[in-house]
Amino acid sequence: MANTSLSPILVILFWGFTLATGRKLSPLSTTPATLSSPSSTDGICSSMVRTKGYTCEEHLVTTQDGYVLNMPRIRVGELRGPPVLLQHGLFMDGITWLLLPSKQSLAFLLADNGFDVWVANTRGTKYSRQHITLPTNSSDYWNWSWDELVAYDLPATFKYVHDLTGQKLHYVGHSQGTLIALAAFSQDQLLNILRSAALLSPIAYVGQMTSPLAKNAAENFIAESLYNFGVFEFNMRGVSVIKFLKDLCNNTGIDCTNLLTSFTGPNCCLNPSIVNVFLDHEPQSTATKNMIHLSQMIREGTTLMFDYQNEDENIKHYGQPTPPAYDMARIPNELPLFLSYGGADALSDVKDVQRLLEILKDHRPDKLVVQYRNDYAHADYVMGENAYRDVYEPLISFFRLQQ
Repeated sequence: MANTSLSPILVILFWGFTLATGRKLSPLSTTPATLSSPSSTDGICSSMVRTKGYTCEEHLVTTQDGYVLNMPRIRVGELRGPPVLLQHGLFMDGITWLLLPSKQSLAFLLADNGFDVWVANTRGTKYSRQHITLPTNSSDYWNWSWDELVAYDLPATFKYVHDLTGQKLHYVGHSQGTLIALAAFSQDQLLNILRSAALLSPIAYVGQMTSPLAKNAAENFIAESLYNFGVFEFNMRGVSVIKFLKDLCNNTGIDCTNLLTSFTGPNCCLNPSIVNVFLDHEPQSTATKNMIHLSQMIREGTTLMFDYQNEDENIKHYGQPTPPAYDMARIPNELPLFLSYGGADALSDVKDVQRLLEILKDHRPDKLVVQYRNDYAHADYVMGENAYRDVYEPLISFFRLQQ
């Protein structure tokens, strides 16, 4: 079957499904959320980690604005080496780092190499859908973009790990996980408790991305339309769609790694079976407001705070008529950075990454490692069966140098 037959499926998966099933949420709610620990039978530790023989604990971290984030901790036995915080990207959760077999997954490789591994789960994803007062079926719960991940989620997780371990952190981000880190570093946040950062598919700019689906959605103001319809949770996951896609992959002979191609670029190194594993856990929800923010970046080629498209609103939030910029030139030159980007990546496009690297041209040479993988696209960095050899082993070696 020709790949063109996948086009309608991709539209359903990435955009159309949200229009069909997105819930209109109540704009105001006075019902408090129920606060509870993750289920002992349904948490990441029990479902993805302990079964492979690793020690795992579920931790809950509360942000300053009231979101309760689940953060599993993975170790081999009682070994307590340097902590590493793993931060997933958009539409993913912490299981990102556990999709591959244990000898290929970054979380397990780090644990095997003596690191104390902490796995972040961003607000709104399956294991971080709690708030101290807001229910998830209110628009207030979903009133955030990646600005709030920079201002609240990242500081809360960093501080929690640092305070509990008494050690500075290594950090690994993928995709949106790199964007929020770079934004935080540009504002002089977190640097006093950070050892080094590894950025996979780094995103500081997305103005030149080539992903047809992402560009089309941004240029046609899809997220803005959803928001105006009252869809505040951007949810692409539904039982019927996931079952349809799994049946399609299993029974029609279609290579379902192509399902990702129009979004991520042509991934070189995905085993077709990984798509079934992916669909068991992903994609995850985000806020429609977050999608609007990312769409603004795509259309304008800038990295600004959320633009309310109204001078009065911007003045109310920022004290000025236009949103402030995240200035990547303010990232300290002595911060140890490992950047790996792919030539086939349609989201973290080569030209956008090179724009970032030009800004980092005065970075201390002994503090900056840049890896370019010509054949890698966006998903290869977390789902590629060769990533453990191509990317993770050099990354771990880099961390060892920053001890």
